[in-house]
Amino acid sequence: MCCRYAGRVSEEQTKNETGDFLVIGYGNTLRSDDGVGAKVAAAVAELALPGVVALVRHQLTPELAETISEARTVVFVDAAVDATTEVQVRQLEPADGAQLMAHAADPRTLLAMAKQLFGRCPPAWWLTIPVENLEFGEELSPLARRGYETALAKIRMLVAPVPCATNPNPRQL
Repeated sequence: MCCRYAGRVSEEQTKNETGDFLVIGYGNTLRSDDGVGAKVAAAVAELALPGVVALVRHQLTPELAETISEARTVVFVDAAVDATTEVQVRQLEPADGAQLMAHAADPRTLLAMAKQLFGRCPPAWWLTIPVENLEFGEELSPLARRGYETALAKIRMLVAPVPCATNPNPRQL
């Protein structure tokens, strides 16, 4: 299966797009650096890596839980205003409950929903990119641009075949 930029098709069309490796990039691309996660996912889609599906979203919604449950591994990519100056990759565990308090969800809640509703929660990572400019616009700041490049390199490392057929340790990233 090749990677698809699913940001412009309906939810119904993306519902059946599953891959071994799922990248979900989210954020508002009209608020400068806030859109860096979505831009990373779009770039991953352009790479057309076998077994990888990349979804571009404005925000995380409950409808993603089923797609998440069908993936072998999932990576959430987002901007981080309060982050250090470096891209961070952290392993995620599902939240204690799958209850949603708003229309948008966070990655841990979606993992809990996948487990509760569909019986499976894959290993997951949260890749956060430091940002500094959330003003209206579509250009990335130099900090977010560096994070964008680093994030793409880290995702390539995560999806690359490893001799022992396991994902690399995120501490190595």
